[in-house]
Amino acid sequence: MQARTSRLLRLLGRFGRDRRAVSAVEFALLAPVMITLYFGCVEISDGVSADRKVSLTAAALANLSAQTTSISSSDMTNILDAASAIMAPYDSSKLKITVSCLYIGSDKVAKVKWSATRNGTVRTIGSVYSFDAGTGALDVANSQLVLAEASYDYTPIVGMVITGNITLSDRMFMSPRITAPDYDDGTDHKCDS
Repeated sequence: MQARTSRLLRLLGRFGRDRRAVSAVEFALLAPVMITLYFGCVEISDGVSADRKVSLTAAALANLSAQTTSISSSDMTNILDAASAIMAPYDSSKLKITVSCLYIGSDKVAKVKWSATRNGTVRTIGSVYSFDAGTGALDVANSQLVLAEASYDYTPIVGMVITGNITLSDRMFMSPRITAPDYDDGTDHKCDS
């Protein structure tokens, strides 16, 4: 019995001093953490890139619409195509873009003069647009603004760290360069202007 105990103690002592395969054990413990960090960085950087493209899309949509005095239906199609192309290599079918012209009357109430969209919801002509807190400086009486809105349903590449869809969105207000553009799609765009 005592021989067995001393033999067991010697084996345990030798096992405790044995340094072979220590690095393999350390790697086995750290590998899941390192892999999770790697995929997390990939997902976050891809999400930030998609969010940046959504912002650029909204800016381009507002900028292109504010440069002209009149927009035909084919011009609007070209503007929406150009803005959608910015999302490449992301799937532009998940992109919702809307451009609207707002007329701000002498009472500082903003109303939709016209609106056009792709994959989104058109704003109703004559409906009131409410500015959020912090954008109150935009409600200048007797003026007009171009409002561009973009949203994108982002799905993470791996879905390991970030799961599910995330809706990325941005909007951009821009003063018309020359005069507020008229949009001629064959319908009446009358509000208080």
